[in-house]
Amino acid sequence: MTAPKIQSDVVRVGLVGTGFVARLRADALQGIPSAQLVAVAGHTTAETVAFADQYNALALDRWQDLVTYDDLDVIVVCHINSEHSTVVAAALEANRHVVVEYPLALSADTAQALLTLAQAKQRLLHVEHIELLGGTHRALKDNLAAVGLPFHARYSTLAPRRPAPRTWTYCPELFGFPLVGALSRLHRLIDCFGPVARVYCQNHYSGLTQSPDGMTGYSTCLCTAQLTFASGLIAEVVYGKGEALWEARRRLEVMGNEGYLCFEGDRGTLTDAQGTRSLEVGSRRGLFAADTAQVIDHLLTRQALYCTPEASLYTLQVATAAQRSAATGQVVDVATPQSGPYSPALNS
Repeated sequence: MTAPKIQSDVVRVGLVGTGFVARLRADALQGIPSAQLVAVAGHTTAETVAFADQYNALALDRWQDLVTYDDLDVIVVCHINSEHSTVVAAALEANRHVVVEYPLALSADTAQALLTLAQAKQRLLHVEHIELLGGTHRALKDNLAAVGLPFHARYSTLAPRRPAPRTWTYCPELFGFPLVGALSRLHRLIDCFGPVARVYCQNHYSGLTQSPDGMTGYSTCLCTAQLTFASGLIAEVVYGKGEALWEARRRLEVMGNEGYLCFEGDRGTLTDAQGTRSLEVGSRRGLFAADTAQVIDHLLTRQALYCTPEASLYTLQVATAAQRSAATGQVVDVATPQSGPYSPALNS
């Protein structure tokens, strides 16, 4: 379903959050003549006022006041993962269009209910997945045919941090299960290889501590998953961060019967019977600006967006299957989508 066009020349935006991503969103909006940042709601009054003053916007004490503020077209949600679904639901109920950073929710059932609500309200619900806009992903898709029939992929991202920051991103209750909070690690592969048949996952936390408010934090997380795709391709995903990791890594590999693709950092290579050659890999800069510009254009002209909420929901269903696998120690089957972007009929 396509949301109705906004009947004005300027999209009026409300922003929930004052952190790093919120600032990228606000900067992007300043560069779009057809958009205006009107109001901001943050965690503390002082931070919100300081942030809003920089962008000539109104500071509101609570996100609840923001989503019902007069004359806003779209609410952009970029704060703590665990609160995404609550804010999105309230914004949709207030008949606002919504942009939200992944994950839409910490559970697939909650996310499904939000998609249903957005359809009923005829509002845009856009879940950001800027990994699909990045240079690595574009180079991967542009060169995927060169490896012939792909049968194995490996994606590893490790981020050592010493000391580990005491932030919500190191708290399972707030960040979510690692492959839910870091949903892009699965989404990139699913976008390339289609539906997943089964998943086996293991997760490790160390340095667990409890804060005075009862929240559990960790100093290190390491999560590994093996995905078997409906096509037969097998993929390994490794995601980790924190103090007990000793080497930074960002490496994506795809093996096929005719070649091998490898992306490490911002460099890419293709190896086949003719040898190894370098690939041009575009920048990772400006992706939030590109995402923001597409959303504004969509609301004004109905130009199609690069990612659907149904695609994000499917990846979340795979991530929650991985979470069940880690909890039970068992391989978990993933339900086959009967329709949508990852149904077998659309990927055969």
